[in-house]
Amino acid sequence: MPLNDTMTLARAPAHGSAASSPADSQTPDADVSFFESRDTRNKLFHMYRDYFDLAEKKRRWSVRDDIPWDQCNPNLDPAIADIVQTFCMVELYLPDYLSKLIPQVRANHGRAWMLANWGYEESKHSMAFADWLMRSGARTEEEMVDIEDDVFAQEWELPYDNARAMVIYTMVQELSTQLHYRNLRHVLNGRDPALDKALLLVSTDEAAHADFFRKMVELYLQEDRAASLEQMRRVFNSFKMPAVHLFIDGRQRTEAIKSKRVFDEDIFIAEVYEPLLHRLGLTKADLRRKKMHRTR
Repeated sequence: MPLNDTMTLARAPAHGSAASSPADSQTPDADVSFFESRDTRNKLFHMYRDYFDLAEKKRRWSVRDDIPWDQCNPNLDPAIADIVQTFCMVELYLPDYLSKLIPQVRANHGRAWMLANWGYEESKHSMAFADWLMRSGARTEEEMVDIEDDVFAQEWELPYDNARAMVIYTMVQELSTQLHYRNLRHVLNGRDPALDKALLLVSTDEAAHADFFRKMVELYLQEDRAASLEQMRRVFNSFKMPAVHLFIDGRQRTEAIKSKRVFDEDIFIAEVYEPLLHRLGLTKADLRRKKMHRTR
């Protein structure tokens, strides 16, 4: 899940860019006066109800019952367990994600309820990964408690300072997360049926999240295109996956993910950045800030 290198894409795809802290994204030109019309709020709630009803009908699953835990493979490459631990650690920041995001949108029925539902689904993801780490023998219960203590000792902060930017960030992050899980399944190549099923279930959830947040961005582009494009520039020029910068060994974990081709900048450009622009009906030129011409 966590590629931590900052992406600088709206200007030009840049390789080897350095990671930044969340504060780096909070620039003075931030859109801090985010307004949603009543019509937009109403559309968002109906979008959420459609999302929720479909999830209840087709996408609910049980951590305990829907994963073949008796088919865990205790002989996998330890590097796989390290990557799953990274996924689990990022998911464990859920209390921070929710406690920081919901106050931004508490008066927006659809967005607030979506975050509550999103939190439920993400909590299952962390439990599924933690269960696999212990059932496969890759980690002991005591080691998992140590991991939780290390995570909870650090607090995640919002990478952007307004709700519009956070919707765009979440759209990008959820699609990137789905690709992390899909690509680790490819690396596994069926050698662990339990982890394979867990990754399939979790990546399906993440794909649904990404689709919902993309539809939200479409609405915001319709309501205020200029402000939405400005926030999109900010996000694409500084994007990184959440929380890994808080880990003592975060850079090593990022490199491990890259080395297995689970996620890297080339994948980000080809399967996140460019497809999202296409789905949103945008071009790279749309993300370039227009030059101001002085008049004499």
